[in-house]
Amino acid sequence: MARDVIDSTPIGSRDELVAWIEKGVKPPSQFRIGTEHEKFPFRAVTHQPVPYEGSNGIRALLEGMQAMLGWEPIMEGEHIIGMLDITGGGAISLEPGGQFELSGAPLNSIHQTCSEIHAHLAQVREIGGPLGIRFLGLGMSPVWTREQTPRMPKRRYEIMTNYMPKVGVMGLDMMYRTSTVQVNLDFSSEADMVKKLRVSLALQPIATAIFANSPFLHGRPNGFLSLRSEVWRHTDLDRTGMLPFAFDDGMGFERYVDYALDVPLYFVKRGDVYHDVAGASFRDLLAGTLPQLPGERATMSDWANHLGTLFPEVRLKRYLEMRGADAGPTGKLAALSAFWVGLLYSSETLDAAWELVKDWTEAERQALRDSVSRQALKTPFRNETVRDIALRALAIARRGLKIRNIEDWEGRNEEHFLDGLDDIVESGLTAADEMLARYHGEWDGKIDPIFDEKAY
Repeated sequence: MARDVIDSTPIGSRDELVAWIEKGVKPPSQFRIGTEHEKFPFRAVTHQPVPYEGSNGIRALLEGMQAMLGWEPIMEGEHIIGMLDITGGGAISLEPGGQFELSGAPLNSIHQTCSEIHAHLAQVREIGGPLGIRFLGLGMSPVWTREQTPRMPKRRYEIMTNYMPKVGVMGLDMMYRTSTVQVNLDFSSEADMVKKLRVSLALQPIATAIFANSPFLHGRPNGFLSLRSEVWRHTDLDRTGMLPFAFDDGMGFERYVDYALDVPLYFVKRGDVYHDVAGASFRDLLAGTLPQLPGERATMSDWANHLGTLFPEVRLKRYLEMRGADAGPTGKLAALSAFWVGLLYSSETLDAAWELVKDWTEAERQALRDSVSRQALKTPFRNETVRDIALRALAIARRGLKIRNIEDWEGRNEEHFLDGLDDIVESGLTAADEMLARYHGEWDGKIDPIFDEKAY
């Protein structure tokens, strides 16, 4: 989520950057689950995108949500651009093209995650309905062109918009026309972080395949099952990808810091002003020699904000962020959290997941990443397919949730959140496959039914 951190503490050395990340270490008893999900607002009648301004625009939607929830508004100048639950830790924000995002609070269980998701979607329907706004859960905007897509009034997005065409051919599509669901998870030590990072990087293409849900662009099939995933491959190679160095001997907090220091800056924020320094070096800011801001030294805000502008398939901050899945229907949002919690939050299943991927080569991991956007579960791997790997990964995740054995009021543990994924993997047909079949069948080559059948 694009929310700026405010901490003016000056940074004296590289070691302080390492220590900032290391403060994320916590005992397993304090592990939490954070689920972030985006969705596309659209006009219920015309199926057009929703601009920021106007009596029934995004601003009115945010103001209505803020009045309902009582959360602290996040302002940029005179514009409300989000809100923060200062007691529970959740937040609502806007992505560049108006994608409406909930960054969920850190919660104890998938049951709580599910409740949070349903509560949020009920709230946006209650406020959005009278405004004529509905929400679409797909990984890629299925109809609107870049020119038709509105732009939100956030200065950081203006800077990124100007910079993206210099470093990739699809960066603007990533910003304005994609939506994702993301899971944020904790680690108990540097070694635990490294193991979880390696497992989740290797298996991220498997999650991409299972959750593939973006087969349309400009009102017709785009040739991919997860175009969102393909777009990320052509966004900015400096800050995206599979982090092959994470599998090298000596990987740890310091190595990730060195990687982050080598990723170009977008901006430096001082007060309410965003200074466009896109392409500049954080190392120069750290040394006080940034040409655009002579003598200005880096602060902890700069570091935290910079880490949030890195976009690898798994991102390290003070927790790990799983970033490989398309946005999807309500049940799939909690299912993604269940998948990763089951794999990573039990030492037994983390070991089992590592056994599954530990002999994969860098070339094999990259080939999976490059291929799943088009082939999803049918992607070949060695003498089998991604579907076969997904079946084993799901079995491990289910075991991990069984070990956790956290029950809801009906006595069900978290395993049942994986049931819908079992159906996908056993059939080999993703949500994208299902939509394409309907497009060529009962939808009669028309895209309009998607706005009714796939809306929240």
